[in-house]
Amino acid sequence: MSGSSSSTELISPALLLELLAVRGGQEFRVTACVQQGRGRRQQVREVGLYQFTVRGEQVQACGPSGQTRQLSRAGYLEIFGGYLFRDAQATGQMTDLGPLFSSV
Repeated sequence: MSGSSSSTELISPALLLELLAVRGGQEFRVTACVQQGRGRRQQVREVGLYQFTVRGEQVQACGPSGQTRQLSRAGYLEIFGGYLFRDAQATGQMTDLGPLFSSV
């Protein structure tokens, strides 16, 4: 990572999945990044904005193209395992309001 003061902490796909699972049904927008190079020449390159939501064992992913896919947690890790994420922000969208209104 560069030492730029404007950069934010990068989080792993597994850590993002944990964050999403704890906040089940709440959509988060994140910037997907890839690391390139080694040592001093290592750079982080942004590849696009994604929106993710976890509902139970399903991960809903919407990419820069606007296409939405339903994935298992294992499928999410398989597809996004090579990425790092930054700038996780709640969008205010809730896809599953059941937990807010149930007596469980």
